[in-house]
Amino acid sequence: MNRIPPSHSRKPFWAATVVLLVVSTLLITSCREDFNFNPSTGQLAFSKDTLFLDTIFTGISSSTYNFKVYNTSDEDILIPSVRLAEGNSSSYRLNVDGLAGQSFEDIPLLAKDSLFVFVEVTQRLDGSQPDFLLTDQILFGDGISDQTVELVTLVRDAVFLYPERGEDGERELVPIGTDGQGNIIALEGFLLEDDELRFTADKPYVIYGYAAVPEDRDLVIDPGARLYFHKNSGIYVGPQGSLQVNGALSTDVELKENAVIFEGDRLEPEWEYQSGQWGGVWLSAESRPSQMNHLILRNASVGIFLEGGGTETTRLTLTNSQIHNSQNIGLLLRNSRAEIDNSIIGSAGIYSVYLNLGGHYQFRHCTLANYWTAGFRNTPALFIDNFIDLGTAGILTGDLEQANFINTIIDGNRSLEFLAAASPAASFEFSLDHCLLRFNDLSQTLVNDPLYDFTSINRYRSLFLNNPAEFTEPAFEDFRLLPESGARERARESISALLPLDLWGNTRTLPADLGALEYIPE
Repeated sequence: MNRIPPSHSRKPFWAATVVLLVVSTLLITSCREDFNFNPSTGQLAFSKDTLFLDTIFTGISSSTYNFKVYNTSDEDILIPSVRLAEGNSSSYRLNVDGLAGQSFEDIPLLAKDSLFVFVEVTQRLDGSQPDFLLTDQILFGDGISDQTVELVTLVRDAVFLYPERGEDGERELVPIGTDGQGNIIALEGFLLEDDELRFTADKPYVIYGYAAVPEDRDLVIDPGARLYFHKNSGIYVGPQGSLQVNGALSTDVELKENAVIFEGDRLEPEWEYQSGQWGGVWLSAESRPSQMNHLILRNASVGIFLEGGGTETTRLTLTNSQIHNSQNIGLLLRNSRAEIDNSIIGSAGIYSVYLNLGGHYQFRHCTLANYWTAGFRNTPALFIDNFIDLGTAGILTGDLEQANFINTIIDGNRSLEFLAAASPAASFEFSLDHCLLRFNDLSQTLVNDPLYDFTSINRYRSLFLNNPAEFTEPAFEDFRLLPESGARERARESISALLPLDLWGNTRTLPADLGALEYIPE
């Protein structure tokens, strides 16, 4: 099925310059009446000689970029022409001191003054090549002795997936349940068709709305696939559907060529660490088991949400994966069964990992580390409970049959990075075995709480309490251990032997290090 990408604008291009035009006009007409403009003869200087517009997807407008043009002379000048070298065939658009177009004549510029030039670009590829370097020039002058500013943009071809509009103008909706009054709850999104259930590495995918996996279908994602999600978008796995992320070990840690990457569709550098750009992955309560290997998921609201479904079957297997910079929660597991190995669940605005309403879970050689810096956080990296407070409707409980953490780091930039809340109406079984835990109860409010009795061998075995984890650059998603890390050579060997390679494929030398990454000397 061919979907038509929606019209899209990052920000209104011209609105911001209306005030500039009005102010400039007032200044020109009211401040002086004796202008004598001389033609420009190379007296211009530019804040940028080359303007690099960040990578865009085919058919989608870029953000708005700008630079300044300076009159370095002591005379008022008239720039004879400001124009794009490619003329009307150019994919770039200009706004020169409040005027929109692709070419302009006789632009006045006072002595020692400056003006803004705003630039946008939209380019549609024909599908014959995945990437295209688009270039042009802005020419300033009389056509004989022009001064230039270079324009450079990388355009990427992509597969666009988007909810259709009905005859009534409303977009498609994906029903996900009903509320207390029986009203249907729905997400703006669309059901993937049979020919859309295999995502390859041939082209990136740009997704608007929630791409929903239909009943009795699997969404299979190949090694090296790249998925970019617009705001309020994500993947929803419906009843009897499943998600199979088949990433593989990469030979280049920087390129991550075989990993599967989920992230937002804003490619500008300033959005690199901006959380909440898209929704996340939602595995419904009635979905079939999903497996995810070598997945890198970044900048979502809730990275992965596994919604109920009970503990009879392992519903999520997450291995060799990373979840970073989630606006709310990195990994939310609710009354379900999941196995997490060799994975990093990094910073989040609330919890890195939240085990809610009981369940059955196992974490081995994981790094759960919350170094959130985008705002205030008073919640731990790891939170576990076995109930939901429904207010006047009472409390809903669920048995926590098991939550075992082995050879795992639980750390962050707060004093307490682990908390638990247990209802006596349901079981609450958890254990930390050979784990590094940051837990400084500075106020001593938890000193008599049996949940934090670190002498209990039923819950805590070989606990390395408040040993410094010492990561390389946790604020920038770099959780490699430094030489002085307290997590080195602390792992339970029988478990390390079952996971002989770390997240990046490095061999674990026994006794191995805690967490997802083995220390490798530089």
